[in-house]
Amino acid sequence: MRDQIMTDFLKALASDASPGGGATAALHVAQAAALVGRASADGRAAGALSMHALRLAEKDAHAAATLTRARRQPPGDARELAVAEARRRACAPAAEVITAATAVLDLAERVPPDALVATDLAAVAEAVRAAAVTAGLSIEIHSGAAAPPEVAAVEERADRLTASIRAVVVPA
Repeated sequence: MRDQIMTDFLKALASDASPGGGATAALHVAQAAALVGRASADGRAAGALSMHALRLAEKDAHAAATLTRARRQPPGDARELAVAEARRRACAPAAEVITAATAVLDLAERVPPDALVATDLAAVAEAVRAAAVTAGLSIEIHSGAAAPPEVAAVEERADRLTASIRAVVVPA
């Protein structure tokens, strides 16, 4: 599965100008929501979450660009204030990614695991885990505080979802 749009995205992601991990975390949520939409009776909510996550990727990209501009200012108090404010603002999209990951899990946990959706649900579990952990780390880096407890909750729920899939579809 390789098309020009994906190729362009990957090239941009690999560049120095790319927003990087934070936007990628939001894209993990968008993918997870799309997969839940395939398997869920509530495809409309999943679609809305996927679009919301794409907007979060844009918000993160904007926050990353703002932080880069702040860091390029001449040394001094104005630069330090601008960097501190940009770092504070960079935490907002990351926190929203964690919330969106939780909402995707809410939908995924309502889908009965069976052989037809097992791989999709497993991908959902790992995508939301990656999103939450990455977003939590972003908050830690930018705020100097610990990751929100919701990150651990997402990890635990993703583990339970994966275990429920294995219990139903993996031969003993």
